[in-house]
Amino acid sequence: MAALTVTPSAHADMLYSNYRVDTNRDPGHSWIWSINPCVHPAPGCLQVYATPQPNGQAAPWRGEAHLTDGRYVMAADDPFGVRCVVQFFPSHDVYSWDPVTLAGQVDSTFDTGCGGGPGGANSWPFSLVRW
Repeated sequence: MAALTVTPSAHADMLYSNYRVDTNRDPGHSWIWSINPCVHPAPGCLQVYATPQPNGQAAPWRGEAHLTDGRYVMAADDPFGVRCVVQFFPSHDVYSWDPVTLAGQVDSTFDTGCGGGPGGANSWPFSLVRW
C-alpha cells in the first residue's frame, strides 16, 4: 500500500482592510490604503484606494493589484510623484509587496526631475500596517 502526502500550497490572500503605508518616499504625507476585492472579483486581485493625509498637494488614487509570483504588483500614475521644494512633477510608480510580511518596494520613474532636471528612477521600501 502506498502512502500519499499532500503539502498545502503557500497562497495567502490579504485581508480586506485599511492599511497605513510606512515609507520615507513622501515625508509630507501619510497614506492610507483601503484594500478591497476587485470590481470583477478574481483570485489574487485587489482594488487599492489610496488616500493621503493631509490631502493638500497630494491626490487620492486607486489601482488594481495582482498576485504575480507570490507578490502583489500594482502600477499607478501619480501627478505629484516627484516632490520638489515648490514644484511637483508626475511619476509612474510600480508597487510590489509580499502578502504575508506586508513588506514591499515602490519603483518610480519620471520624465522631469526637480529644477527641470532630466528624468530618472528612484526606489523606496515600504511596509503595510493593518489600521
